[in-house]
Amino acid sequence: MGQPAVFVRLAGCVPPFCAWCDTPQALHAGGEAKAMSPQAVLEAVQEYAATLAATLADTLADTLVVVTGGEPFRQWHTGLEVLAEILADAGLSIQYETSGKAGIPAGCRGVVVCSPKPADAPYGGCSGAYDLAPESVARADAFKFVVDCGGNGVLADSCDMALAPVLDFIRTHAISPRKVWLMPRGARKDEQLTRMQAVWEACVRHGFNFAPRLHILTFDDRKGI
Repeated sequence: MGQPAVFVRLAGCVPPFCAWCDTPQALHAGGEAKAMSPQAVLEAVQEYAATLAATLADTLADTLVVVTGGEPFRQWHTGLEVLAEILADAGLSIQYETSGKAGIPAGCRGVVVCSPKPADAPYGGCSGAYDLAPESVARADAFKFVVDCGGNGVLADSCDMALAPVLDFIRTHAISPRKVWLMPRGARKDEQLTRMQAVWEACVRHGFNFAPRLHILTFDDRKGI
């Protein structure tokens, strides 16, 4: 967390969409999205990476590239697979941010952070059941769950009720708590601060990792960060 990185945001997600998505501009291809070939993306990444490397006195090979969306694996067979290969061949480290809704390809190179979405997310909820293909579960390196424990001072059992679908999911798939990260729901700084304590305490109780939204805490709801 807080590691310098170059982000590649791919447009287009898999419906139904989360009502609380904080990057609605990435839900559909077109609009703000720019059509680019894998080679053009690589060149843009290398340009940013060179600036980053110069600032940190590192080499390009030390640069982390985060591929996010939308749902990035939606484009696996239409350019992302090629992009992943040339990024890796250029010595860049790759991390994917995915919901798993488009599946996680067997051949992807890099670290896969999967953030499954609850069944009630299209209706504004954050406590529905999670559904992910077993093969995709096996291919994920870490799992991040956005949770809404309601605010500071919430009773532990009430927070555990909100976490019940997460606990069911990790038990069903025998996922180690070390691979689980909980993130407070909220696209504004005040929402993050309201929920952080309860989510933190839940992480302590269950042995999970805690993942605040660092850019929200720093820049609030400013876009382009």
